Amino acid sequence: MRLLFDQNLSPWLCPAIRDVFPDAVHVREVGLRDASDATIWDYAARNSFTIVTKDADFRHRSFLHGHPPKVIWVRLGNCSTTEIERLLRKRRSEIEEFLADDQKSFFGLS
Repeated sequence: MRLLFDQNLSPWLCPAIRDVFPDAVHVREVGLRDASDATIWDYAARNSFTIVTKDADFRHRSFLHGHPPKVIWVRLGNCSTTEIERLLRKRRSEIEEFLADDQKSFFGLS
């Protein structure tokens, strides 16, 4: 489960959840800190990542283009990094099911 966290999510999330999602990386870790959505999309597709984001643009891109890459859209609004971490842990099994499903390309988390 290779998760690529978008710039709009804290880079501190990745080390915080690596015990349950060991292949989680932030765009900063792969040199995409200021990259466009299209560049992040292409990188994720080429490298078998699922994009984790709060950006609705990735939701739209997912509906237009399908996958790869898959998209997990975090819909918590203004919240702490700890709240997002809790959500990812709580919904881990659903995330794993989504990632294993070859037909699904988008998953909204709230």
